[in-house]
Amino acid sequence: MKKHVYIVYTGGTIGMTRTENGYVPTPCYLEQQIQKISELKSDLMPDYDIHEYDPLLDSANMTPDKWVSIAKDIANNYHKYDGFVVLHGTDTMAYTASALSFMLKGLDKPVIITGSQIPICEIRNDARGNLITAIMIAGNYKIPEVCLYFGDKLFRGNRTIKVSADQLDAFDSPNYPPLGTVGVDIKINWDRILPKKNRSIQVCEFSRHSIGTLRLFPGISAEVVENFLQSPLQGLVLETYGVGNIPDQDRKLVNILRKASERGIVIVACSQCLRGTVDLGAYAAGSVLQKSGVISGYDMTTEAALTKMFYLFSQGLPVDDVRKMMQENICGEITIP
Repeated sequence: MKKHVYIVYTGGTIGMTRTENGYVPTPCYLEQQIQKISELKSDLMPDYDIHEYDPLLDSANMTPDKWVSIAKDIANNYHKYDGFVVLHGTDTMAYTASALSFMLKGLDKPVIITGSQIPICEIRNDARGNLITAIMIAGNYKIPEVCLYFGDKLFRGNRTIKVSADQLDAFDSPNYPPLGTVGVDIKINWDRILPKKNRSIQVCEFSRHSIGTLRLFPGISAEVVENFLQSPLQGLVLETYGVGNIPDQDRKLVNILRKASERGIVIVACSQCLRGTVDLGAYAAGSVLQKSGVISGYDMTTEAALTKMFYLFSQGLPVDDVRKMMQENICGEITIP
């Protein structure tokens, strides 16, 4: 029997058309174009159904509520299909890929997120290839993960970041190798794939929480950080230098972070570097964070750390449990030293 794939079309560049104000998502346009792709009619391709969202979104407008909608859509159709493709704008694709990896508990089928840098309406585009390959992988490869496919590479979703605004290989997974590569053949690195869960699918909904990110820079004032850490903030992903360093000679800044931790704000240190891991004991400029109650995010991306915080706070866990689990590997998002 032919495999059957469910395509969730949320919006994004892939289905946009030109207007006097630039590219915008256009209702019904993408499905019309997909129906013209002869390769999708091949007996070697899975059958597919498309669910187009209303309204279609530029991914800059993505929110946690919309992550919940996507996750529920997949769960509600889980037993009808062999795999799922989520068509999404590139700007926040890594956030959605990370969020869905935490929300879809018990996932044993592939969820492949993709899109394009050039709309399908243009003569030269990357939309067609990304779409065809994503459908093939979703239908024919039993990968029990949320993945991101782009530029001939298949990545673990919660390990990805967008690295280019104008290149066709727009995404990378700096701290975890690709799950698969696409050339003449589709090659899946099965030793890197998470094991099957053999459980029923369950959506862990994200509830509303006050969580943020803050990137350090030379000369950042303690007052700016203090204002950022005011109530109702519950959690902060602090983008530090290198392996987790901050300006430790600024004692006011250090005390502000310590007091925020004591008030119950969960502060996780991630690195501004694309590659490598946070080690708060490597330098004195990092160990001061550890003494202030800040915890290491190891090699998590900012996107993964932020969505993981949403996930943990949404479970109603005590602050100490949130801190503990932020440093545990839940779904392949982190490498524990």
